[in-house]
Amino acid sequence: MTAKIKLNAASGGGSFSLQAPSSSANNRVMTLPDTADGTILTTTNPKSGNIIQVVSTVKKDTTSVDVGSGNAYDFTAFNVVITPTSTSNKVLVLATVSVGWNSTMPFFMNLQVNGSVCTDAVGDAAGNRKRSSMGGFQGHTGGIETVNLSFVHSPASTSTQTYNIAFRHDSSQTKTLNVNRSSGDSDSNQNGRFASSLIAMEVAA
Repeated sequence: MTAKIKLNAASGGGSFSLQAPSSSANNRVMTLPDTADGTILTTTNPKSGNIIQVVSTVKKDTTSVDVGSGNAYDFTAFNVVITPTSTSNKVLVLATVSVGWNSTMPFFMNLQVNGSVCTDAVGDAAGNRKRSSMGGFQGHTGGIETVNLSFVHSPASTSTQTYNIAFRHDSSQTKTLNVNRSSGDSDSNQNGRFASSLIAMEVAA
């Protein structure tokens, strides 16, 4: 016997049930209330705010990123890729990145989309100040800083979107940023190893 859909008469309160084949003992019943009309959610008919898909990347190993001229961003290898199903949908990007940095200068981090800075995710222009998505400051070898970002992007496209967090600093010399470890990283229980993650969620508009 194949599965069937059964509609009961509405006398005394109607009901709608989805019944499994007779070979299964795990029958399930869905009862619809009579107080309001509704639409059953499907992947082709999502309601605004529904999560359509979730893609994530977790980085558990360590990486040292040499950032040079002070005008260049780097660290494109750690990324998350998602392909929206509709041009009207949004992409919620969540980032958690742990950075070790022993310079006495601040570091800056930007959200990039398809290799370019996401201009909607940086601060307003203000003189010579660096427009950035986030950043930090450390001044000793044991320092570690975990930086978080949440941003809703509107790609207006069904093409593949690649998101990454890129670093820069403001020095003419090459500086090294360390991901998931401190700059010193001596073998001691006072130092740690960390995990960084990028999550992209398509949200129905």
